[in-house]
Amino acid sequence: MGRIFEVRKHTMFARWDRMAKQFTRIGKEIAIAVKVGGPDPGTNPALRRCFQNAKSVNMPKDRVEAAIKRAMGKEMENFEEILYEGYAPHGIAILIETATDNPTRTVANVRSYFTKGGGNMGTSGSVSFQFKKMGVFKLKPEGLNQDELELELIDAGLEELGEGTGENGETILVLRTAFNDFGNMQKALEERKIIPITAEVEWIPSTPMELPEGQAEDVLKLVDKLEQDEDVQKVFHNLK
Repeated sequence: MGRIFEVRKHTMFARWDRMAKQFTRIGKEIAIAVKVGGPDPGTNPALRRCFQNAKSVNMPKDRVEAAIKRAMGKEMENFEEILYEGYAPHGIAILIETATDNPTRTVANVRSYFTKGGGNMGTSGSVSFQFKKMGVFKLKPEGLNQDELELELIDAGLEELGEGTGENGETILVLRTAFNDFGNMQKALEERKIIPITAEVEWIPSTPMELPEGQAEDVLKLVDKLEQDEDVQKVFHNLK
C-alpha cells in the first residue's frame, strides 16, 4: 500500500457553476443507467452507483427522482456515449467522455476547443492506449483496517489500494480495479456494508508527464474549456 498517485483534477469553475455541471453529468448518467437496466436500484447496480455519486455532490433528492422520471418518459433524449481523443499543447494526452443527443454538434465543439487551445484532435485509439480504464472507488478511512481490507478484496479484483486526497484536502482511501471487475468490487463493498464516497470508471494514465508551470497552465485552460461544454461528462489527461 502507499499513497496512490492521482492525476491533477483542475477546474476554474465558480463553486455553483461546478455544482450545476456535476448535477447535469449525474443526471445524464442516471438516464443512461435507467435506459439500460431499469428504474429499480435494487436490480440495477449502475443506478445504485449513480445514487452514491449524486449523494457525494449533495445533489437534491428531488433532482435525482426527476432524472429517473425523465428517463422513463417517452420524450426522453437518447444520449449516446462517445469518447474523443486528442493532444493538448506540449504533448499532453487527453480523453473526453461525452453523453450527447447530437454527436454532430458535440464533435464540432470538441474539435473547436482543441484548435483554439493549441492542441490537436485525434482519431479513435490515437491516445487511449496511453491509459488504462479502471474502476475507482473512494472510501472514508474511518473504521477500516487497510491491511485487512486489501486482503479481503483481492478476490473481487483489487489492483491498488492506497491513500489519496479528497476535494477538501482530507485523507481518503482510493481503491482501483480493472474495468471488467467493477461490478464484482461494487458487490464486495456492498456485502461489507461499505458505502463509497464515489464509485467511478476512470481512465488512468500509464505514464504521467510533468510540465513547467506555464506550459501546464496552457493544458489546463484547454481542459477547463472542455469541461464546461454541456455534452462533456469527464475529461482525463496525463499531466502530472
